[in-house]
Amino acid sequence: MSRVVGGEMLLGKREKEVLRKMLWQVADFCGVEVLTYSIMTNHFHVLVRVPEKDRAVSDVELLRRFKVLYPKPTKYQTASFARLETALREGTEDAEKFRAQLLARMHDLSEFMKTLKQRFSIWYNRNHGNRMGTLWMDRFKSVLVQGEGNPLQTMAAYIDLNPVRAGLVEDPKDYRWCGYAEAVAGNQKAQRGLEVIWSTYAGSGMRDAGSGIRDAGSGRRASDKLMQAASLKSALSAHRSLIFGKGASPWTHKGKLIDRKTAEKVLNEQKGELPLSVVLRCRVRYFTDGVVLGSAEFVRSYAAQWQAGRGCREAVQGTAARGAPWGNLAVVNKMRRTVFG
Repeated sequence: MSRVVGGEMLLGKREKEVLRKMLWQVADFCGVEVLTYSIMTNHFHVLVRVPEKDRAVSDVELLRRFKVLYPKPTKYQTASFARLETALREGTEDAEKFRAQLLARMHDLSEFMKTLKQRFSIWYNRNHGNRMGTLWMDRFKSVLVQGEGNPLQTMAAYIDLNPVRAGLVEDPKDYRWCGYAEAVAGNQKAQRGLEVIWSTYAGSGMRDAGSGIRDAGSGRRASDKLMQAASLKSALSAHRSLIFGKGASPWTHKGKLIDRKTAEKVLNEQKGELPLSVVLRCRVRYFTDGVVLGSAEFVRSYAAQWQAGRGCREAVQGTAARGAPWGNLAVVNKMRRTVFG
């Protein structure tokens, strides 16, 4: 967790959106896995899983991660990428030094937070009247959490309940800048984070789904897809149940409580599952105007037209909507996300 200097309320909608994007970018660069997060007006929380420091990183992967930090490179940066790629291929002394410098910033919590906070501070100061000085209060605070079971799940629920405690929303699915809301909206990285958090819970459901497919004689690919869908569905419903169970209890949840009747409905009637109409609203609020949404046949028929209208160079295809049992509903797989949701 890291707090804005002086506790000032400096993070508005635009700032939260930029920090959200940087969070995913820097995590990709550093090789850490974001399980969930919550960005508030004067602080942010992030739950990450950090791999072993000595994990091997190929030259191809190293270059890809470096490019992640510059999604819109200048001509100079593009030329630098080309020179670095050549140096790595030839194994020059300069390449080895640069490789060592990059690897020193990877698979390390402190380096992850340092890079994230520094990059956001630079952006913030440039976009607020050339503001100068530090943006963050002291060093970040960290807690080591057992990487499975109740401790991990409880910490994740605590983080996703932040906007509820602050009285910003009554349901964390309605708060764009938290991991649970992104998972409901269809972000695959956020969904993967919840699957990791609830892997021990979802495991039996995955095995049940997988055995059913094998009995039906389907191929391995279909079996894998169903197992993934079962795992994601179990994780989403389990996490929602935990959020509302703890969020409605004054003994475990400090701050504004979730309405008890609402919590009972989520837990007892809905079993932690969101109605499809609600899930669709959560997904669509992230999409830009002009997106193609419909049956697989409908999406295919308009994908080329959508691509040409936006000047996309890469082929745009339809893909099945994820995150809920949508039936035949498909979307364009090159969707961009809006700034404010």
